[in-house]
Formats: sequence, structure tokens, C-alpha cells
Amino acid sequence: MVLDLVLIGLAIALNPFPVTGFVLVLTARNGIWNGLAFILAWLACFVGILAVVLLLTGGEPPPPKSPPSTAALAAKLAIGVGLVWYAEHTRRTGGKRQKSSGLMSRLDTISPWTAAGLAFLLQPWGCVAAGAATVVEADLSRAASYAALLGYCLLASSSLLTMEIYATFAPDSARERLGRLRTWLEGHQDQAIVSLSLLLGIWLVSRSIYELTS
Repeated sequence: MVLDLVLIGLAIALNPFPVTGFVLVLTARNGIWNGLAFILAWLACFVGILAVVLLLTGGEPPPPKSPPSTAALAAKLAIGVGLVWYAEHTRRTGGKRQKSSGLMSRLDTISPWTAAGLAFLLQPWGCVAAGAATVVEADLSRAASYAALLGYCLLASSSLLTMEIYATFAPDSARERLGRLRTWLEGHQDQAIVSLSLLLGIWLVSRSIYELTS
């Protein structure tokens, strides 16, 4: 479970679509407060999804080869296949994403409520779903599981938290560097999404098939 959560958390943290959206939030008027609202809403999504999964499992992993365990692995397999398909689809139709980025770049002033809504909309839901399917294996009777879940949430949010702290304590330097980051992301967004989705998708497919057949 831990390795899967680390890889999924990294894929979420490095996903250029939410990162680009967060850069826009930070560089808008009242960016620090809007960034805080974005992060709180972002974390609320993670905590809410994890809470629902853990309530359904009772905090105990299902026995191996049981119907719930098999269903969770099948879900991860389906998500992996979906991510591979999404990577190929994005590679073929990458220009459409650039248009949506251009639309977002016209947001000059937003409110904290709008920033919170963007945090929900910009979640990489395929990766988030993969994380939820993995959390089924969590055993809340062990402190290591709590540490893994906390680490997953922090890792998935690490890029946003880093930018928020940087913009808070070094606003002038952050504004310049975030502007350069935004320009780079807009030029390489599709390549990054294809690479991350493809690598995570192949991992989930191969890992799920192995566990289903072993």
C-alpha cells in the first residue's frame, strides 16, 4: 500500500493541470488568501474521500481474495487502463488542452470561494480514485497506516504547499519565478500529463494483474 500511495501522491503533486491552476490563483489579486482557500478545499477533498473509504472498510483491510479485496484490485486495474487511455488521448489531441489553459489564464481576479471551487474542479480525479482504491488496504489498528495516510495527503499537496509558503515569505521573488513556471507549464503541460498518466497507469495495471493472479 505504501509504495502505491507514494507513486500516486507524486503523480498528483506533479500533475501540471492543478499546478498551473494554483499558479494562476497565487498570481491573481489577494493571491495568498486565495491560495490558502484553494489548499484547504484541496485537502478537504482528500480527507473526505479517505474518510468515506475507511468508514466503508471499518478501518480493516479486507481478507486477500475476498470479494471486497478483488473489487478494489479490479477498480485499480480499470483506473490504470483508463489512465493509459487518457495518456494516449491527450497525446493525440493535445491542442485542445492548450485552449482550456488559455481560458483559465484570463482569470485576473478571483475570490476565495472561486479558488476553492477550482481546487475541486482541478483535482486529477483518476489519480485520486486510484488512491481511494489503495486506501482500502489501510489497517487503522497500526500506527504505520495513519502515517502512510498522512504522508499521502501531504505528498499529494506538497507542490501547492511549497508554492504557498514561498509566495508568503518571498512574494517578489515568487511572483517572478511562478510566472516563469507558468510559462513553462503552458508549453509542456501535455507532455507531462502524458508521461505521468502513462507511467502510473502501467504501474497500476501491472500491479493489479499480478495481485489478481497470484
